[in-house]
Amino acid sequence: MRDKFHLNCRLTFAVLVCLVLSSACSAVSSKITRHTSSSDLLKGQAEGTVIGSRGTIQLGRAAEELIEELEGFEDVWSINSMVVSGGTVYFGTSPNGGIYKYSLNKLTKIYPLESEQSQAKKKPNDANEPDSKIVETEEHLLNEHIFAMATDVSGRLLAGISGENCRLCRFEADKMETVYEPNDAKYIFAITIDYSGNIYLGTGPEGKVYGLNSLGKKAQLIYDSLDKNILSLTTGEDGYIYAGSDSRGLVYKIDPRTKKATVLYDSDQPEITALLFEADDVLYAAATSAKIVQAQTQFAAQLPSAGRPEAKEEKGKSSSKNDGGRKLSIANTKKAGDSKSGKGPSPPQKGTKPGKASQIYKVTKDGFVNNIFSEAVVFFCLAEENGKLLVGTGNSAQLFSIDPVAEQEAVIYEDEQASQITAIAVAGDDVYLGTANPAKLMKLDSDFASEGTYTSDLIDAGQPAQWGKLQIEADIPQGCGVQVASRSGNVKDANDPTFSDWTELVEVTEPVQLRCPLGRFCQYKLVLQSKDGHKSPIIREIAVASTVPNLAPKVESVTVGRIETAGKKGFFKISYKAKDDNGDKLIYKIDFRKIARTNWIELKDELEAASFEWDGKTIEDGRYEVRITASDERSNTTSTKLTGSRVSEPVVVDNTGPVIESMKTMSVIENGAEYRVFEFEVSDELSAIGKLEYTIDSNADWIGTVPDDLVYDTTDENFTIKIDAEKDLPKGDHVLTIKVSDAVGNTTYKTFEVNT
Repeated sequence: MRDKFHLNCRLTFAVLVCLVLSSACSAVSSKITRHTSSSDLLKGQAEGTVIGSRGTIQLGRAAEELIEELEGFEDVWSINSMVVSGGTVYFGTSPNGGIYKYSLNKLTKIYPLESEQSQAKKKPNDANEPDSKIVETEEHLLNEHIFAMATDVSGRLLAGISGENCRLCRFEADKMETVYEPNDAKYIFAITIDYSGNIYLGTGPEGKVYGLNSLGKKAQLIYDSLDKNILSLTTGEDGYIYAGSDSRGLVYKIDPRTKKATVLYDSDQPEITALLFEADDVLYAAATSAKIVQAQTQFAAQLPSAGRPEAKEEKGKSSSKNDGGRKLSIANTKKAGDSKSGKGPSPPQKGTKPGKASQIYKVTKDGFVNNIFSEAVVFFCLAEENGKLLVGTGNSAQLFSIDPVAEQEAVIYEDEQASQITAIAVAGDDVYLGTANPAKLMKLDSDFASEGTYTSDLIDAGQPAQWGKLQIEADIPQGCGVQVASRSGNVKDANDPTFSDWTELVEVTEPVQLRCPLGRFCQYKLVLQSKDGHKSPIIREIAVASTVPNLAPKVESVTVGRIETAGKKGFFKISYKAKDDNGDKLIYKIDFRKIARTNWIELKDELEAASFEWDGKTIEDGRYEVRITASDERSNTTSTKLTGSRVSEPVVVDNTGPVIESMKTMSVIENGAEYRVFEFEVSDELSAIGKLEYTIDSNADWIGTVPDDLVYDTTDENFTIKIDAEKDLPKGDHVLTIKVSDAVGNTTYKTFEVNT
């Protein structure tokens, strides 16, 4: 009894709370906006955070700029290639063909040396070129480029110098020496070393592959392709050389012993800019085009299929492992009623990506090819780190991470100043990046950044709304945290000064009530934090609730039309259309009244259908109007329900046929023949006269006629019927029958006795 009493008290209190809240908010339904996909999240702004292709948010990698405003580096436009050897980072640049080494926080230029560069500047100028400005430009731009670098079997640096004097150089004993100088090439785009230490070069503009032994001797032409350039090279455990071409986008498999080649894959893109072998002899190829214009959102060209691969056990750091942390979930709601931004057609399956996008192809040892990643950007370089592919792109200087097994992609770094990431080198847990426009040397640590933010796109409630709780589905490891702030406004411009200030940051340990003011638009900001950088929160879904004060339904149209179907004579179809900005369930009431009267007569109430058939024979003839009243009472309380109504245009209810009046008869003689003439008037109270026919001594042989003014167009018409007396009315008694109909089909019959 005691427990039952307490239960009744709790139920009573809950009902009272609901009534109070209903009165205060003037509505009883809420709207949930969910951000769950990358297309949802990429509309916002990420700073120091990573948005994954499966709609996740987590901290990005900690980044450090290694070269900043150092003397002698200001004339470098692009870092084209990079290798790491023994803790030293070597990189080659454009446009002056400089080679630098970075070690122990010190930058040293190793080619060309200052003495060599000075000697190059002393070259005599054309006597016909007196302009000093042009001379200065020639001195500044040496027009040499270092597109390819590698280390040989002894760990010595190899660099391909492209320009007027194309050559392969080796750095040894702090000196750069020329190893090989092909006589039919201007560019060395790629260098690779096989397992025996042999050196291979990909050149242009004639698309040739050269081979040298481990000492840089015995140079020979390995393959002469039909392509303009060989842009990329790699070697496989099988001893073959794999080459990527420019102009036709081919991946070649070349036997250096027989100098024979087969085409492993013919891509849709013109350039194969990078090749990379991973475990199990799996070859990855980056196919791209320099003409690609970024016209798509990240991951728009490839969305993940429904579901996901089974997670594999990973060693080391984890972004989602929850040792002593917390796991947050979002309350289940009826998804059909939720607002899901970014919801569109089903995502395309793999293999259906647009041809203009760049692709990462996976080529198995058996020669099967799958495109595992697609994006409308230019791919410049490719590397591998802990089983994941790293792809450097332009023209937003983004570094993509691709997990082929888990089918997940993410932008793990984006440079705010540079235009392209043109070189990648992986050394242990560190990743070095080279950029262009401007040229920078960056280092990505293995740890996560200590803090990052994600600011959402504007959420539109459609009307000024009261914003409810924000919930996240997330794993928050120990030592990590997530905070949230919000703001609101009534303008679809987040930069408008009328937007409210950001609320104070609040730790997200449960659903958080947003404190921003009433407003149509809301924006939230999530701040992700990690104390030691070893772990990161990972957010998989965000849900924001809003409640719009109850708005009256709006009846947008009311039409009333006569039903022409057989068996429905005198019936009208009443059709109406209404909407409710709150999405409330609507019911309808139909009233009618004769025009000029004040009182409405109820025809039907609590109607859920959007139309109703009305039997017009149940009322007297006349002009009527119909009123439709929509009510949202099924979704509201008695104190908050609202209605909206609309009145139809006048509709004529006419169930009575025309009246034949003032019949006159006379005889006339025309051209010696006698005719019997009948003149009469036909009138209808509401409808135009539609048709008149007559017959003599019959009810089958009807003869049509027209009004005296030759047009059926008014409610009153005069008719004249002239009958040949000798032919059709011989002496005796006859019956003249007239059938007349109005425009809506009401018919009147009338007979006249005629004696001749």
